Amino acid sequence: MSLPRLKEKYLKEIVPKLSQTLGVKNVHAIPKVSKVVVNMGLGQAVADAKVLQSAVEDMASITGQRPVVTKAKKAIANFKLRQGMPIGCMVTLRDVKMYEFMDRLVNVALPRVRDFKGVSNKAFDKDGNYTLGIKEHIIFPEIDFDKVDKILGMNITFVTTAKDKTQAKELLGELGVPFRGR
Repeated sequence: MSLPRLKEKYLKEIVPKLSQTLGVKNVHAIPKVSKVVVNMGLGQAVADAKVLQSAVEDMASITGQRPVVTKAKKAIANFKLRQGMPIGCMVTLRDVKMYEFMDRLVNVALPRVRDFKGVSNKAFDKDGNYTLGIKEHIIFPEIDFDKVDKILGMNITFVTTAKDKTQAKELLGELGVPFRGR
C-alpha cells in the first residue's frame, strides 16, 4: 500500500520547511497531526432513531471508518433526554485514513461550501489543537444528495503535537487548510 498523498507531502516538503521556520533541529520535535476526531451531535436522535442510523451511515461513508454511537452522560428533563440514550456519533482517524480524510476535506469538501472565504484562524485551543465546524455534511462528495433526508452538521478536531497556537497554525497552513486572510 502506498503512502497517502498528503503524508508524502508532509514528510518530503513540510517537515524540512517547518524545521527551518520554527528553528527546530530535532525531527521528532517538529509538530504533526496525531489524530482527527469527527463528531456529529444529534439532538433530533432522541425523538427519531432513523436520524441516528442515517448519520452513522453517512459518517461511515465520509470517513471510511464505522463511527461509535455516543450516549448521553446525564439526563436532562427539558430535552426529554435520559442517561444512556444515543445522542450522536464520532470517529477518531489516525495515520493513513487521517491523511486521506484531511486531503479530501481541504481539496474537495471545503471548496464546495457556499460563499467560502476560508476557515477561522481563531479556533485554536492553548495546546495547538484546531476545531472546525461544518454546517452541512453534504459538502462531501461521498454523500448522495438525493438520499439525504436531513442535513446535519459536524465538528472536526485536528489534534496536533504542536506546543502552541502559532506552531499549529503554521503546520495546518502548510498542510493546506485555507485560513482567512492568509
